[in-house]
Amino acid sequence: MEANIFKITLRIIELYSMKYYIIAGEASGDLHGSNLIKEMQQLDASASFRCWGGDLMQSTGATLVKHYKDLAFMGFVEVLLNIRTIFKNLAFCKKDIEAFNPDVLILIDYPGFNLRIAKWAKQQGLKVVYYISPQIWAWKENRIHDIKKSVDKMLVILPFEKDFYNKWNYPVYYVGHPLVEVIEQFKNSGEKLTIENKKIIALLPGSRKQEILVKLPIMLSAARHFPDYQFIVAKAPGLPSAFYDELLQPYKNVGAVVNQTYALLSSASAAVVTSGTATLETALFAVPEVICYKGNAISYQIAKKLIKIKYICLVNLIMNKEVVKELIQGDLTEENLVTELNKLLFDKDKQVQLQKDYNDLKQLLSAGGNASANAANIICQFVKN
Repeated sequence: MEANIFKITLRIIELYSMKYYIIAGEASGDLHGSNLIKEMQQLDASASFRCWGGDLMQSTGATLVKHYKDLAFMGFVEVLLNIRTIFKNLAFCKKDIEAFNPDVLILIDYPGFNLRIAKWAKQQGLKVVYYISPQIWAWKENRIHDIKKSVDKMLVILPFEKDFYNKWNYPVYYVGHPLVEVIEQFKNSGEKLTIENKKIIALLPGSRKQEILVKLPIMLSAARHFPDYQFIVAKAPGLPSAFYDELLQPYKNVGAVVNQTYALLSSASAAVVTSGTATLETALFAVPEVICYKGNAISYQIAKKLIKIKYICLVNLIMNKEVVKELIQGDLTEENLVTELNKLLFDKDKQVQLQKDYNDLKQLLSAGGNASANAANIICQFVKN
């Protein structure tokens, strides 16, 4: 009798507990999604989560449907080459959402995929929240019309995004940047990476195989010019170590770590960083950095014609000036990289100015408070109303 009552109680809880479906398509989305889930679990202990993301989201107890390493296609040409896989993923995602029947769909960045899902989900009568806005202020600004029709609540993490959306009469919520609390928590742990008798230069070449193959050889070429420094590559956890072995083998003062990027940044004297979230993480660790970007030539030329922004680095975009040097496409050479690293390591005036700019950046990003907690509160209140 007691066993039956227990089963019935569990079934009632299951029927009335909130169900959240979350889609993230990259490593950074997995990180922010995992912290969002943790905060939502504090507010709604009986909630169930189903997600597209990675190991971090899965570690919270969420059911992982697809891993981001199977979803990442970068650049116009690469997307075209994988278009059949992308459409299969879209069709599968829609069926999976229908079967789960969530109380709300939460989309994290990953716009090419998520905006299509948002449009479909709204047509099905689902509530749609977008956490971490697509960068439509950089290109494809006309996507705002689809967002206004398909997204019930937009939660933004960059200070200037609120003004951008206000221009289109679309109210959004600035929740602060989630990296601020993530990095502060790590700093408080005291974890560092130590190399005996060597100062460290961090190399962050990205997480996608295609971008690593293009950029990492140029990053590594700088190592021969700084024999007194140990260059450490932050490996992508989704790629096998053997992938890196041939690239790293010729260099005596080059090593690698995996799943230790923050410990690496905590110990680095300088960093060579591919464009993306890692540029902001490096700045929040106050590490002098140079930004590297080099992609498929055709994709780059197309992007150059479409993208409106002055900078590709988030640090420079947020500060609206060149805080850190960007070496893009043809400018990313061994000679230029060595020149910039010398400035970062030995130019005292540059170091002082850089740290001042980093402090100003942190103040801007901290203004919203705890981003994950703010986002969780907005979402949970929205679902209950």
